Amino acid sequence: MRVAIIENTAITHHGQVGVALHEAAATIDLYKPWLDGRLPRPNSFDALISFGGEQTALSDHSHPYLPDLAALLYDTALSGKATLGICLGAQAMARGAGATNTIGTNPEFGWCQIALTDQGRADPVLGHLPATFPIFEWHADHFTLPPGAIHLATNPAAPVQAYKIGRAGYATQFHFEANRAVVADWTRHFPDLIEAHRPGFIANLADISTEKGIPADAHGLAIARAWVALI
Repeated sequence: MRVAIIENTAITHHGQVGVALHEAAATIDLYKPWLDGRLPRPNSFDALISFGGEQTALSDHSHPYLPDLAALLYDTALSGKATLGICLGAQAMARGAGATNTIGTNPEFGWCQIALTDQGRADPVLGHLPATFPIFEWHADHFTLPPGAIHLATNPAAPVQAYKIGRAGYATQFHFEANRAVVADWTRHFPDLIEAHRPGFIANLADISTEKGIPADAHGLAIARAWVALI
């Protein structure tokens, strides 16, 4: 299988998604449109992934590829190909589908609780998870549920935590790829940003990651493996 991965920022970890792709012996084509504007051609891959970034889904002035990314994610999901948007990727897919993007309205940081909807509990990718589970979040922006999408997961801070479009088009506001190693690396690269979001988080990381990170790692890998199985 050939998987096109879109990285939207200089420091992008594939985390649990990367683990599942390597288990499946996927061939990876890597794109960095924040650097050169290039995106994959629609018929050049078997699956499409877009990770997060520090820009908003509406930052066309600084990242002029975003409208094309939004359309590519939505069109690929509608086509039935396995499509995955995480954080900014989910926000961009929502934009492509005609949802309303909201900027700076729904901040979350750290391991947070997510609840599956009734449709989420019946879903082939998310349905095997507990009804509520911890997973990592780092975002301020959000979006409304795209027209025609299936609402899979929620929480009070950001109501549309996961949705599905078509056969295998999945989008998550939460960073299920972010295992404990990824989070630890973020603390090394972005200590000031993280301290501003959650004072004391880095000092207490060992205790927090033991309590919430261990189960979150298992849930994130389970999501990744189930999505890869749809390719």
